[in-house]
Amino acid sequence: MNGLILYHALFSTCSQKVRYVLAAKGLPYESRLIDLSRGEHLEDWYLAINPNGVVPSLRHGSAHIIDSSVICEYLEERFPGVALSPADPVGRATMRAWMRYFEEVPTAAIRVPSFNMIFLPNIASKGEEENRRRRARMPLRKQFYEKMGTRGFGREVVEESIGRLKSCLARVEAAVSAAGPFLLGERLSIADIVLLPSVVRIEDLGMATLWADKPGVACWYERMRSQAAFAATYVEGARVGPSGMRR
Repeated sequence: MNGLILYHALFSTCSQKVRYVLAAKGLPYESRLIDLSRGEHLEDWYLAINPNGVVPSLRHGSAHIIDSSVICEYLEERFPGVALSPADPVGRATMRAWMRYFEEVPTAAIRVPSFNMIFLPNIASKGEEENRRRRARMPLRKQFYEKMGTRGFGREVVEESIGRLKSCLARVEAAVSAAGPFLLGERLSIADIVLLPSVVRIEDLGMATLWADKPGVACWYERMRSQAAFAATYVEGARVGPSGMRR
């Protein structure tokens, strides 16, 4: 064993990025599932591992690595056997630019319809007092939960988020149509992996029509799904839908 321990949640999009990298590199790891519905990510023992109170977190020996994209690059540097980044500095810079864009746009935007359509009932069922207690312990995204409340986000916020997702898919369409089949050309990279969970979630929310007129995105998605790492990442309980966990 290589001493890797992953603290994660099956349906967490950020956890899925890291699991995909681990699978693509063929790296075994010890799985520690964090129950987000019970607030385990806000308990003292977990905050000692990840002071941001989010998943995933990676333990490697005595070191704790946090932030999903940082973990992906750490694994790339530490276990270079299966390369998931370009060999040249310009290529790596291009990959990182995509990664930052995906963190800023689709990763953030997909949270709004995800919470409205999937997670809101569970949050509302806990009552205002318990939700207030949890928000008080959140190092990050406290304002996100305050704005959502127990009734969800309003139409304007949802439409703005969907608009950002459309903008992202248009940019991806242009990139893969020009260079494809992956974002950086012939080889899979961490940039593709960082984008993937947002596209999977779009599909799970019944919004795959967002790329109905984007054949490049459709082909890219099918290629990502055909990788052995996809099945290893999206195990039972990792895909969700408006009616809750699907498979």
